[in-house]
Formats: sequence, C-alpha cells, structure tokens
Amino acid sequence: MKPSVPDYILSLKPYVPGKPIEELEREYGLVNVVKLASNENPLGPSPMAVRAIQRAVGHLNRYPDGGCYELIQCIAKKFSVSAESIVIGNGSDDIIAMLATALLRPGDEVILAKPSFLFYEIAAVSAGAKPVWVPLKSFAADLEGMLKKMSSRTRMVFLTHPHNPTGAVLSKVEFDNFISAMPPEVVIVLDEAYIEFVRNPQGLSCLGYMDSENMIVGMRTFSKAYGLAGLRIGYGLMAPFLADILNRVRQPFNVNALAQAAAIAALADEDFLKKTIELIHRELDFMYASLDRLGIDYLRSEANFFLIDVGCSADEVFNELLKQGIIVRSMSSYGYKSFIRVNIGIREENVRFLNALGSIIR
Repeated sequence: MKPSVPDYILSLKPYVPGKPIEELEREYGLVNVVKLASNENPLGPSPMAVRAIQRAVGHLNRYPDGGCYELIQCIAKKFSVSAESIVIGNGSDDIIAMLATALLRPGDEVILAKPSFLFYEIAAVSAGAKPVWVPLKSFAADLEGMLKKMSSRTRMVFLTHPHNPTGAVLSKVEFDNFISAMPPEVVIVLDEAYIEFVRNPQGLSCLGYMDSENMIVGMRTFSKAYGLAGLRIGYGLMAPFLADILNRVRQPFNVNALAQAAAIAALADEDFLKKTIELIHRELDFMYASLDRLGIDYLRSEANFFLIDVGCSADEVFNELLKQGIIVRSMSSYGYKSFIRVNIGIREENVRFLNALGSIIR
C-alpha cells in the first residue's frame, strides 16, 4: 500500500543540479572537462580551509558541535552582529527549509520573482504554501509588481541580491521603499549568496537591516566566494527571536565537523577571498570584451556568472558545448530560450569556452 501524499507535494518537480564533470566524461569519453555551470569558485577552497579540514579529519568519530559555537562567534565578530542573530545551515538551502517549516502553513502565500532559485518554490510548496510569481522587469526583481501581488495571506517574500540567474542587483533606495510599504509581519528573505562579488561597496546589504522593524532575514553561503560548495555550509542573519524559532526546527548536528572547521578558516583567509574577487572581476571584464569582439550579446552581472544571448536555441548550444567538454547552463527551463548562463573560470577555461562558443555560433 502506498502512503497518502498531499497533492502539493506530488506537484513538485525535483531540483535538477548542473551536470557533474564525471557524468559528462562517462557519457562522451572526454577528459579535461570544463565546468562553468554551477557558479563555483574556480580557484578551489582556501588553502587555510584545506589545512583545517586535514587537522579535523582525525576527530570524525566525534559528533560535531551542534550549536556551531566557534563559527558563530567568528561570523559575529567579522560582521559586527549579535551571535544570537546567526543560524548556521547545511548550505543556505537549509536555512530556506527551516524558514518554510517554522513560518509557513497551508494556504499561506509566498511571493517569488520569476525566474529565480528553484528551491524557494520547493520549500514553500513543501509547507503547503502557494507561490505567487512576479515576472522580472528588465531582468531584475520587480519590487513594485511584488507589492501589487500582496494579500492578507502573504507571509514571505524571497529576493536574491545579486539575482540568480541574471546577476542584477537591487539599489538600497528601492529596497528601502519596498520594505516601507511591506506589512511588518511579512518575512523578507534577502538571499546574498553572491554578495562578495558586488563591485559597489556601498550597495545594499542585509547587514544594514539587522535592527529593522521589518522581519528581514539575510542569507549567505560559503559555497561561492569561499570555495566550499562541496561541504554545504551557509548561514542566516536575522532578529534573535527569529533565530530562536529556526533553532527549534533545525536538525541536530545539521552542519558537519569538517564544514565548520573549513568555514572558520576560510573566514580568516582574507587574502584568498580578495584573490577570488579580483579574479572574478578581471575575468568578467575579459569575457565581456571578448564577446563584444564576437558580436554576441550578454547581460552585465554583479555576481560570478552572467547570461549570454546566443541568438538561437540555448539547448542546442548547450548540447554542442557538451560535445566539446564544456558544461554551462541552458536557461530555456527558466523561460529564456536563447540564453545560457556561464560562471567565471580561470583564464584558460574562459578562453576555451569562448573559442568553442564562437565556433558553434559561426
């Protein structure tokens, strides 16, 4: 006998990650595959983080610190926030799931930009809530459109800054106007997975809203700029009373010992973070200039990825690139039929991609 499953769960489609390097090598018999699909750090992890992992390996017979005390203290000191306002997750996806579990009920509404990170929808629907979609406006979140979609059932809003998949950012002025019109009981989730790559140091940041009267939750990750995607660790910044609620539903020992050790070391390795950011900015500019010479349109980005309009079927270009051992992301499933998303690699990887793309389009 099959269990009874709610229709809203059956309606969900599993999240589909980017194609792994190993899978492409098996399928096509390739070597030296270049992966530019998942917005990962092309430099790998911080050397300090690697050494911290090596030191921690000998203690894997012990459970990790369930409260992530040392890591929380490091985050609090680095960003001058209260330790009581920090929740650590198994990736920032874990924070999203906690928010949905603790704060959403069947019939609630969650406002989402379309397109955006697919797990927002999965988490909301898993709690029985209804996603309310607001199409992007000029490839950025339409905050005015979101306000028009507000109802008495709205409980949460997800915003990504910079936006995934377009790389667009929100200005502080438009965000301030947005939250001033928002009922104080609505939780505003500001996902800042790519915040380290934003070039304007005075731009919007969740750190400026820790004392806001609105319920604003900032989310950050060690997967991107810090190069720890394989360890799955992120954190949320919020009012202490919200952090207390999330900690009530957080799984015991949700963050493993190696991830905690690596994250603590990565936070301390400011030279590696600076090297990563400089590489991304330099290579973004190189990619822009190269595409200009090829006559290929693209969108400028404040993240470590950007969208390219290939002028034809994105799926076809995606498949042709696969044959040459290059993995990118087709945006056709996001509604952008002629766009691919490419994250920045090292120069050798970027040149190989550009040469392949140019030959395909020609």
